[in-house]
Order: sequence, then structure tokens, then C-alpha cells
Amino acid sequence: MFPIHSAKRKHNVVIIALVTACCILGDSMLYIALPIYWREAGLDGVWQVGVLLAVNRFIRLPLDPFVGWLYEKMSLKIGLLFAVILSVMTTAGYGLVKGFLAWLILRCIWGLAWSFLRIWGLSTVAVYGEQHKQGEAMGLYNGLYRMGSLVGMLVGGVLTPFLGLTWISLSFGLVSGIGVVILGVFFQNEASLSKTKSTDRKKGILGLDILKDYTLIMSSSFVVTFIIQGVLMATLSSLIIYHFGEEVEILNVVIAASALSGILQALRWMWEPFLATRVGIWSDGSKGRKPFFIGSLLLGSIGLPMLAFSSIPLIWIFFTLCVLLTSTALTTLMDAMAGDRSHEAGTVRFFTYYTVVQDTGAAFGPFVGYLLLSLTFGYEMLYIGCAVLLLVLAVGWFIQFKKEKQQVSIL
Repeated sequence: MFPIHSAKRKHNVVIIALVTACCILGDSMLYIALPIYWREAGLDGVWQVGVLLAVNRFIRLPLDPFVGWLYEKMSLKIGLLFAVILSVMTTAGYGLVKGFLAWLILRCIWGLAWSFLRIWGLSTVAVYGEQHKQGEAMGLYNGLYRMGSLVGMLVGGVLTPFLGLTWISLSFGLVSGIGVVILGVFFQNEASLSKTKSTDRKKGILGLDILKDYTLIMSSSFVVTFIIQGVLMATLSSLIIYHFGEEVEILNVVIAASALSGILQALRWMWEPFLATRVGIWSDGSKGRKPFFIGSLLLGSIGLPMLAFSSIPLIWIFFTLCVLLTSTALTTLMDAMAGDRSHEAGTVRFFTYYTVVQDTGAAFGPFVGYLLLSLTFGYEMLYIGCAVLLLVLAVGWFIQFKKEKQQVSIL
């Protein structure tokens, strides 16, 4: 690790997050606007919307290793500049092209751009985050860049009916271009990811204990992403309809199920910059991250089954908010623990595999989810099954945590 001043470390983490936030505006907007205004995009059917919103995830699976290899050959700033340019092209392109094939190409290009953004973001936060403050750095990064999702969904949802998909896409493309200015003027690049490999890298990869730890981290990353970004986000709207119908009455106010789902998810993006950073700071303390992570896994395993069963809307919403709060903690702690271990195996290589695992989980979550939903008691099986997965992870991490404490006590 190169010696980088503390203030400069935090400065670069903020710049990374802001650039990423600018780039994801268009992608986030599509999840609100495209299912409604698909005809304006020149599509022939709603099924094409599903393909377009999913293809960028599947295309990343073969692209992530290629992007990781490229990052070992280039500087941080060049890699991100390329990603920003691609995001500007795709976001503006949504407003310029028509037809399924053209949009399919744009979504694949966006998948490539996100591979650059995600691997670069996680790797550089690991590099510029202070040695014992990876939690704070990852929390700050995750919280700030997800503000882009909040702005994209809210502004896109409000303005698209008035401006149309074309003009809102072009406007977001222009805003994404601000990322080039932010990166060129404010990012202070002093380290190359290709130089951040630990001298103990060979031991880290070949050692049995470290290999087991990587396996637990990777499997946890898959399960957490599978549940949060895959199952929960993809099925929340349909789950509301399953319990309460297309309109939900709350305190004598009737609200559409889709609107309620959007509000709940928007609330998560609103508290992310504050809660994610706070969770990261707590995990940087003397107790370490694992007790917090184990506790979050247990809370998630308790909360998820509650969503599968109908109750009074306010009570159901309360449990949903608890699960979403737990989701913020899980993703922040997961990334922070990955950042802790990434230096031993080579930052870029580690986060390349880590990103592939996450993208696989995010891609298969909706697929497995809707496959189960076609069955009788599908929602119950899906959410209870997800809770069991979190419980198994909690047991695995608890066993490892106890072993580590025993080893320390022996020494």
C-alpha cells in the first residue's frame, strides 16, 4: 500500500462515488420509465422490457474477467474515463435510438461500462481507504453512489411524463458527462491497481486457511446479492399485490402497489449515505466486522419470512423497512470485509472474482424468484428459503469467528 495522506484518501473515495452516481442515472431511470413508456422506445412488447433490463447483468459475467485483466494494464483514471464515456453514450443513446436491437446493443454496452465502474470503484476504495477504516470508506462509497439511483428513479419518474423518454435520457446523458469533469479535475491519482498486490499474494492464494476464508466471502457475496439485488428488488411489487392487491389502503389513504414499492425502495436510497457510513464506522471499531455481519444475517433471516405472510399493511411495511435496513448493513459489511482481504490476493484480481460472483447472484435472483412464484405457496417458499440461506451463512461465519478467537487466545 502506498502512503497516501488521510484527507486525500477520503477525497478520492468521495470522487469515485460521485462519478459513479452520475453514471448510473440513466440506468436507474429505466427501471421506472421503460416499463411504462416502452412504446416510445420503439419496442414491440412488454417482454422486450424484461430482456433489456436483465441483459446488462448477464453480459457482465463474461466481461468482468476481461475488465479485471485490463485494469492490471492501465491506470485508474484512464479506466474510469472510458467507463464514463460509455455511460454517457448509452444514456444519451436511450433518447436517440429506437427499436429492440438498438436498445439491446446499448444495454450490453452499459453492462461493459458498469463492469469498469464496479471493479474500479471497489478496488480503488480498497486502495484509498485507510488500513483500519475500510468499513467507513465502503459505507461512504456505497451510500454516495446510490444517490444516483435515488435521483434517477425519482427525477426520471416525475419528469418523464412531461418531457418524454427522449429528452430525459439526453438530459441524464449530459449530467453523466459531468463525471468526466469531476474525474479530470478532482481525482488525485497516485496509485496503480497493478501495483497494489501484496508480497504475500502467493501465500494468500495457496494457503488453506485463507482459501477457506475466500470461499466464505465469495459464497456470502453471492447469497447476499442474490437475495437483496435479485429476489427482494425484483419481487417486492408483486409481493405487495399478492398480499394487498393492486391498491393498498394505509390510514384511509389508497396507494398503488407499484407506488408503494417505489417509495419503500426510494427510502432505502435516501438513508444509504448516512446509515451505510455509520455501519462502516461501527465495524471499524474494536469488535470488528464479523459480529455485526453475523447479527445482520440473523436479523435478515428473521425479517424475510415475515414478508411472506400477509398482515395489517402498516405492520407489513414495518417489517419490510427492517429488512431494507438490514440490507444496507449486509451490503456495506460484505464489501468492507472484501476490502480487508483484497490486498492479500491482489486488489484487482480479488474484486474481479468478487464482482463476477455478485453479478451472478443479481442475475439469477429474479430468475429463481419468479420460477418459484409460479408454484403454489411460491412466495412463502421463496422468502423462507432466502431466510434459511442467511441463517446458514450466519452459522458459518460464527464458527469461523469462534475459531479465530480461540487462535488468538492460544497465542
